[in-house]
Amino acid sequence: MHQPNRITRLLPWSGPEGNPCYLLTDADGGHLSRTADNIESVQLGMGRELLGHAHALVDDPKTGPVELRYLSARLSESLRDVLRVAESRGARLPAPDADADDGDGDDAPGGAIDLPPAR
Repeated sequence: MHQPNRITRLLPWSGPEGNPCYLLTDADGGHLSRTADNIESVQLGMGRELLGHAHALVDDPKTGPVELRYLSARLSESLRDVLRVAESRGARLPAPDADADDGDGDDAPGGAIDLPPAR
């Protein structure tokens, strides 16, 4: 009997004590994988909206320290969620082909990412 390829997936939520949660699944996923995909999508969208809100608060000279502390806490939570999504998705990427060399001399994992200038 052929055993399906099993993958371990980091889920986009923590356990009761803040520990990471993992799902052992096959490549086709299942109900819990689809739920995790949906939650990741919501987390990324909320992070995008929060970033827009952050720009507005930071640009407003009337924003006080209490509002900025609250914003900082929410941004920290969002960053934690987004990093967990990135780690989970990165772990599920296929391994690069060791024989494939694109000739650019840049064999560092991840490569460079162009980011917009900070505001």
